[in-house]
Amino acid sequence: MARKQNEDLLMEDELAAAFLSDDDLTTQPSAPVAEEEWDDSQDDLLGQLAVDVYETEDKLVVKARTAGVNKEDLDVSISDGILTISGTLNSGDDAEATNWHIQECYWGEFNRTLALPVTVKEDEVEAVLKDGVLTVSFNKIKQEQAKRIQIQ
Repeated sequence: MARKQNEDLLMEDELAAAFLSDDDLTTQPSAPVAEEEWDDSQDDLLGQLAVDVYETEDKLVVKARTAGVNKEDLDVSISDGILTISGTLNSGDDAEATNWHIQECYWGEFNRTLALPVTVKEDEVEAVLKDGVLTVSFNKIKQEQAKRIQIQ
């Protein structure tokens, strides 16, 4: 059954409300916050890289959108089933900017570390950066089927 547009809007409002705490609802500013009142405490945190991880019959594949990142600015490593992707996203030449109106894009260092969900051959890996997408493919280690043990 198809939903009506109003139902979709209601669902979006309910979803947004699910992520707001009671404090968020009571402390939202009614006027724009002055620049000197901004909370810059999170400015030093590394950006989080979104990834997709999936399996084929023989491979484990990790994909990450890294548009605008040169391969020289990427570092991919694996150790004991832990994959780490880090790098730097440069904004280009904005040194002359004197008055920002909107700045939503993340620029700077990013990092993502994740435990791989299956056992892989760490020495058989391929990493390709194409069209702004980093694809890291591992050959999976085939797990032997459990063998039935005869009880005597």
